[in-house]
Amino acid sequence: MRPSRFLIAAAVVTAAMGTITPAALAAAQAGSDDQTFVVTVHQGNLAEIAAGTDTRMNAQDPCVKDVGRTLVKDHTKLDTDVKALAEKLDIALPAKPTAAQQQQLKDIQGEAGTPGYDTAWLKAQADAHQATLKTIDEEIANGDDARVVAAAKDARPVVAMHLDMVRGGTCHVMG
Repeated sequence: MRPSRFLIAAAVVTAAMGTITPAALAAAQAGSDDQTFVVTVHQGNLAEIAAGTDTRMNAQDPCVKDVGRTLVKDHTKLDTDVKALAEKLDIALPAKPTAAQQQQLKDIQGEAGTPGYDTAWLKAQADAHQATLKTIDEEIANGDDARVVAAAKDARPVVAMHLDMVRGGTCHVMG
């Protein structure tokens, strides 16, 4: 649970007096695992938006393009919520996906315009969404901040649906 504003204000006064470290104050505001979750999910959303957008130009299979459009729409909405949460929790968010996420998309783009692109894209999406579900489930089970846990619970069905759309590296358009 997040401490009350009074408790945070008291911690600030105590920190100013030199009896509590700035790191302890930050930990009182939001658990570091919760912060890591918010940053990780944000970068995942950015990666999914980029990957979904890329299918417009480079996918051959209409199903892959449909799934890509769904990812862009859904992850844009999820990221709007994550950014609002990060602002409330005073968590700085990076402007880009991780270097590994960016490299993975570049590698897939190397197959642009071929069936290999669609295959590589679907496999990458299946792997990413499985990993994201695991991260979400860990936050739901172990998160300290009720707002972050609630956000994880809200995102879970969307991510699970996306996984169903790409499970096993095969494209499945959902109704």
